[in-house]
Amino acid sequence: MRTTLFALGAGLMMAAAVPVVAHHGFGGEFDPNRPVLLKGPITKIEWVNPHTWIHVEVTKPDGVKEVWMVEGGTPNTLLRRGITKESLKIGTAIVVDGYLDLAGFRAHVVGHLPEYARPLFLRIKGEIEVTGTFKQKKVDLVKQGFDPTGTTDPIYFNDSASQSFVRLDKDLYDRIQAGKVRV
Repeated sequence: MRTTLFALGAGLMMAAAVPVVAHHGFGGEFDPNRPVLLKGPITKIEWVNPHTWIHVEVTKPDGVKEVWMVEGGTPNTLLRRGITKESLKIGTAIVVDGYLDLAGFRAHVVGHLPEYARPLFLRIKGEIEVTGTFKQKKVDLVKQGFDPTGTTDPIYFNDSASQSFVRLDKDLYDRIQAGKVRV
């Protein structure tokens, strides 16, 4: 299964990440409380404006491989810092220490899924418990639902009014339950 998510490649190109953070509001796009650590070989590089994209194949603990898209700096900024198209080769193993890009993820979902198939809630978990035969244990997740008081995992709501994923807190949860927020 290929999963494409967007992350800011702060660890990949620390110097290049500074202009990206200054250019876009970090708090509005990235969750500073949910760092992402990716390790794996580069599978593709897109050297395009306004940002470069580095595709990294990450092997999860259960052996399943995912491909992540990591946002780099602008090609011009990277070139000024001595990073060229030839600096990063396909197959090179890299480590990316960054943050989940909620705005980019939402844009990808909106661009690729019909409205009825888009997730209303996004729960970020480090890992999902599995059985001895590697089947996901989902009973507790189903019981907890999207109630933020039932878990320490961050939960986001795909808010159509603000056209963004917003952090779900008890107040927003209560307004959704009362029918005061359109879902």
